[in-house]
Amino acid sequence: MTVIYLFLKSQKYVFTMIDFSRYSHIIWDWNGTLLNDAWLCVDVMNGMLARRNLPLKTLKEYRTIFDFPVKDYYVKLGYDFEKEPFVDVGMEFMILYNKRQKESFLHPGVYDLLKLLSLRGFRQYILSAREQNELITETRERNVAKYFNAIYGLDDHYAHGKSDIGIKMLNEIKVPQTKLLFVGDTCHDAEVARDIGIDCILIPNGHNSRERLAALNLPMVSSLIELIGLL
Repeated sequence: MTVIYLFLKSQKYVFTMIDFSRYSHIIWDWNGTLLNDAWLCVDVMNGMLARRNLPLKTLKEYRTIFDFPVKDYYVKLGYDFEKEPFVDVGMEFMILYNKRQKESFLHPGVYDLLKLLSLRGFRQYILSAREQNELITETRERNVAKYFNAIYGLDDHYAHGKSDIGIKMLNEIKVPQTKLLFVGDTCHDAEVARDIGIDCILIPNGHNSRERLAALNLPMVSSLIELIGLL
């Protein structure tokens, strides 16, 4: 039995128990959870906002409003899709992001954690709103693709959500849902876990704020390094 922490609205840690022996498969989100790229998303987006004379955002502000589907997040930023189509704006962001995506690095502890879980016999997967081919390329470039039994991304660049691809993943893995644990960094990750009926742990190191994640009352660790210690 392993102790993991639950972060409550009171901002105090309390204990809850999660038995990792009940899981055989770990499902990872990619952007924000394993890849430290929230800062890059803010930087790229601020360049786009500046060209449109829209207010810029800090990383803290970004984490309070970023959500799925990303079209709604763009509206919160001030985009008017009657003046320019979302598909054009979304593609502009992805082109600019992809040009710089190698500037982002994995969070501390990723290599050790993935290796440890692999040695302990866990099967590991990625479930991401990133486009599939780009996702495969990024994991290979960062030398972690070898730890994943399969990688599930989207077939476009518009990050509408990933519950559907999560259902596909379940159908292909073919193990009881009680054996799967999803690790993510956003409220949407929690929604996806709920939609496909699996447990979820959240880490506030990516695209949503600690406060937003805490409000969900799900198990949460402060970092991947802390998760290593709990295993």
